[in-house]
Amino acid sequence: MGLVAGIDSSTQSCKVVVRDADDGTLIRSGRADHPPGTEIDPREWAQAMDAAISAAGGLDDVDAVAVGAQQHGMICLDEAGNTVRDALLWNDTRSAPAANDLIDDLGGAAAWAERIGVVPVASITATKLRWLADTEPHHADATAAVCLPHDWLTWRLRGTTDIADLTTDRSDASGTGYFSAVTGDYDHDLLSMALRGRTPMLPAVLGPHDSPGDTTGGARLGAGAGDNASAALALDAQPGDVIVSLGTSGVVSAVTDVGSHDADGYVAGFADATGRQLPLVCTLNGAPVLASIARMLGVDLDTFADLALSAEPGSGGASLIPYFEGERSPNLPDARATLAGLSIANSTPATIARAAVEGLLCSLADGLGFIVAQGVRAQRVILVGGGVRSRAVREIAPAVFGLPVLVPEPGEYVADGAARQAAWALTGADTPPTWALSTTERFEAEHAPEILEQYRAAQAQTYR
Repeated sequence: MGLVAGIDSSTQSCKVVVRDADDGTLIRSGRADHPPGTEIDPREWAQAMDAAISAAGGLDDVDAVAVGAQQHGMICLDEAGNTVRDALLWNDTRSAPAANDLIDDLGGAAAWAERIGVVPVASITATKLRWLADTEPHHADATAAVCLPHDWLTWRLRGTTDIADLTTDRSDASGTGYFSAVTGDYDHDLLSMALRGRTPMLPAVLGPHDSPGDTTGGARLGAGAGDNASAALALDAQPGDVIVSLGTSGVVSAVTDVGSHDADGYVAGFADATGRQLPLVCTLNGAPVLASIARMLGVDLDTFADLALSAEPGSGGASLIPYFEGERSPNLPDARATLAGLSIANSTPATIARAAVEGLLCSLADGLGFIVAQGVRAQRVILVGGGVRSRAVREIAPAVFGLPVLVPEPGEYVADGAARQAAWALTGADTPPTWALSTTERFEAEHAPEILEQYRAAQAQTYR
């Protein structure tokens, strides 16, 4: 069938992979950095995409391409297709007060959860639009269309400037705050509420293997996807699979047919890239927790893992609550980390190292618990991200989660998922092509629920 390309436009960089459309074999790849900051001119993303494509050998011989990208954010376009202002990224937190205002405007968090499955937080597009309407009303007035990073890059690849040509997919639309993953429809009343009565054009929502058209070079375009959904597609996650990503932050998501309506706001009711649901919990603290404690102990990460594995489960009663940067699940933005339960006997490098690993995994296990409470079936964990390089994380995880843990080889999962979607757009089949992208290591251990119980007790005592 030829070659396909997948593009991952993430917060920090753009990655491009070119793969064989039939079996997914990696042919070549490229990368380019994004500028730092939480407010970016989208043209910087386009320049990085062009540079990454060039580094990957170009797209002249590629039959199809799709874009996966950072979710949420806000790109505002005028009637001529020009950007009204620089884009706000998901991690721009100036919209936090606007999130509280929107919750109140609809009558509380439960009303949002019931209506679209998402309770407003600073990251989602609706809160950024409210911030725009209240602080830059002239820019809100000039906004004729609102889109997301993957929508805009797909639109650019088509070579069009007509805002009527903007497209998106369910997975990315479900992170805006004005789209329901369950119904598959925009809620234009919520959009209008966010923008104080304004109703700009929104991208058309494509199906999982639909194509919005071709690139200027003649390659077929896939619908694209949000980053978490694209990664799930690369991993071929199925109902019963829970994906735990341990990077700068922690993300727990699950492929399911069950819609999520969490009135507590822990679980965001997102969609996946195959037509199913992808309920998701995000924590603020991920792999840097391990690096921080290793630095405190004066050891490298390999020695840190050895120390953690030399201690007994439960860390001798010590528990680390890893809220180094505050936390969003639970919503404790001003919290800081706490090492609880220390005694003379357990104040050793080994027990502190183990408490750090167990605490980080327990915070993610809580995320899994929030998702299961929504009626989602969990049979195994697929563990990915930079934190998985720690042998202690891999070996302790199944005891904390109470499930077998699969660890795929490291990869560019978002770009790989986009490439698989591009191949799907070529076939037009009911299901995506079957690719074996990596080997997988399996870890099992006896479930130790007492670890999580000890962690929760320390958490409740400290953060009443």
